[in-house]
Amino acid sequence: MDINTKKLKKNAFRVTKERGLTASRIRVPGGHLDAKYLLVLQEIAEMYGNGTLHITSRQGFEIPGIPFEKMPEVNEKLQPIIEGLQINQDVPGQGYTSSGTRNITACVGSRVCPYGCYDTTAFARRIEKAVFPNDLHFKIALTGCPNDCAKVRMHDFGIMGMTLPQFEPDRCVSCGACVRTCAKKSVEALKAVNYRPVRNEEKCIGCGECVISCPTRAWTRSRKKYYRLTLLGRTGKKNPRLGEDFIKWADEDSIVKIILNTYEYVEKYIDRNAPGGKEHIGYIVDRTGFEEFKRWALKDVQLPAIAEVYTPLYWKGVKY
Repeated sequence: MDINTKKLKKNAFRVTKERGLTASRIRVPGGHLDAKYLLVLQEIAEMYGNGTLHITSRQGFEIPGIPFEKMPEVNEKLQPIIEGLQINQDVPGQGYTSSGTRNITACVGSRVCPYGCYDTTAFARRIEKAVFPNDLHFKIALTGCPNDCAKVRMHDFGIMGMTLPQFEPDRCVSCGACVRTCAKKSVEALKAVNYRPVRNEEKCIGCGECVISCPTRAWTRSRKKYYRLTLLGRTGKKNPRLGEDFIKWADEDSIVKIILNTYEYVEKYIDRNAPGGKEHIGYIVDRTGFEEFKRWALKDVQLPAIAEVYTPLYWKGVKY
């Protein structure tokens, strides 16, 4: 069967090593979905694929072994999942209309984990609504706290949850639990002064360990959610590197705007002749310079007064 592989990949199917067979890639923003959709995936896998499912490294699914001619039928079968996860779609029944922006990954966040500073799934779905569909190659990951279980520093945008600890002196019994925990499990941002904890604002990373350890709730999480935004981490064969801190104490609105601004920046500067028609954001920033990227990224962004912007940024890592 003669097949347009560019069109196939844009429709979120994979070119496989088996002639005439493809694999359908399923988006699951934030890695969380209702269990009922697993039955839909099972039906597709058994009816059109080879009866197996692959859980991808980006928390989505792949259904391998699908004949090329069955792709339209698979797209129709996927419609309940696409609608159920509220994924933007140009034409219902035709599957995913883009595969450039990879599935947005997230840890379980505050819905499950006591260390989570925010609802990672909800924020992942908000970002999904803002950026998908899009053919540009972006990778976005969210983690609920500085433990970074989601390894967000290996992505173009890493979003790490923070909380601004609130202290009520009248509830403190001077037990020292918060000071000991911060020293043992975090960055020693607390010290005891006259038997009361004093927070080093510059050193604090907003992990919330003091909140969890306090037996009297003298420490509580801030109502407002804050985030550390890291930039331009990447894996791959050529020059892998970890993302660097860009903003500390950012808010959700600013992060979404920065990501959207970056799409505009990439549209302006991308090398359309790059292999596969794709160029990693990091290489574009290397070419234009970080200050030019920052000018685009922060356009019309209203950061909280508490926010700290790191500049300039220098990336480290393997160089070939």
